[in-house]
Amino acid sequence: MKLTETFGKIPGGLMIVPLLLGALLNTFDQQYFSPVQKGLHLIGAPMETRHVTVVDGTMPKELWDGYIKSEPYEKGDQTVVDVGAHRILNLGSFSTALGKKGILTLIAMFLFCVGAQMNFKVGRRSLKKGLVITGSKLLAAIAVGTLLGALTDPYYGFLGLSTMAIIAAMENGNGGMYVALTAEYGNRSDVGAISVISLNDGPFFTLMALGLIGEKFPAAAFLAVLLPMVLGFVLAQMDPKVRDFTAPGERLTIPFFAFALGSAMNLSAFLNLEVLIAGLFLAICTMFITGGAAILGLKLFREKSPMAGLCEASTAGNAVQTPAAVAAAMAAGVDAGIVDPEKSAIYQDLIPRATAQISISTITCAVVLPFLVIAFNRYLHKKGVDTQLEV
Repeated sequence: MKLTETFGKIPGGLMIVPLLLGALLNTFDQQYFSPVQKGLHLIGAPMETRHVTVVDGTMPKELWDGYIKSEPYEKGDQTVVDVGAHRILNLGSFSTALGKKGILTLIAMFLFCVGAQMNFKVGRRSLKKGLVITGSKLLAAIAVGTLLGALTDPYYGFLGLSTMAIIAAMENGNGGMYVALTAEYGNRSDVGAISVISLNDGPFFTLMALGLIGEKFPAAAFLAVLLPMVLGFVLAQMDPKVRDFTAPGERLTIPFFAFALGSAMNLSAFLNLEVLIAGLFLAICTMFITGGAAILGLKLFREKSPMAGLCEASTAGNAVQTPAAVAAAMAAGVDAGIVDPEKSAIYQDLIPRATAQISISTITCAVVLPFLVIAFNRYLHKKGVDTQLEV
């Protein structure tokens, strides 16, 4: 069936396709179809309790004898009944571990492998470009996230966007796309800058940005996010063979944690027009605002060709992991006694929506950015700038 080739033709397919499959399974699982429920009940699957509204004293049609766990009772302004139900994603053991309960473990494996690929061998010019691009992109993301949060709401603001989702989408660039675009339209130091730009992989910069604008996280939460990357980096410096051994894991883990993230989502979020528009808005901000900031930064530091700045103006597929990681850091803050449990609950509630918004931004940037880079390359050539010349 050539599945891997097909996925490779889809923008961000290695991330997006497994995520959508997980979301599709979870969406089906949430419907509690009677034949599926009976089948799971027969094989002794674990049961969870949910509340079902009783309308005019009539039980919903999907209920059957043996699954009703309580008599009808009042809950707020509704009459509800507790119902025992089964979920495919809650079968237990390895099946459950591969779903949303395994998200953090799978992301930790990914971060370890990413850290192992980093090294100190960065040319001076590549180092300069990498720092300028990364810093410009991060500052632009913080500025947009803070401004929209202040003008609307930092959690459910403009188009339902949270400050977290804005920063996560805008600051984390697609490294694979950057390398491909700079290899075609940039020079050697542009390509080499990926060694520094790769630092924005993962949720650390988003956590740092949220900390700078007032969110409280225990220091241990930062260390907990950074430690897998640091451990991978240190071991790879001690033995270069560690880098070779973990290199496949940088890609191999992506579809697994993507599926796990998807299993916590409901596809109805993608059908929500507001979520779709929000994701498109994130993509526009990422391409034009962070791209513009990086281009300006390179020009201020006297780089003749600012092409690399636009090549990094994308949202990485890896960014979809960030809402879950930030929520985990918030939960750690509750345990440490420095975060309000209600605020932690808000971040948990943001995960599905923010993940969907970031996913839409990822796909949009992957499709549109190459055309912007081609147009920008033509513009620079008309201005007499050879983007492939190392000057």
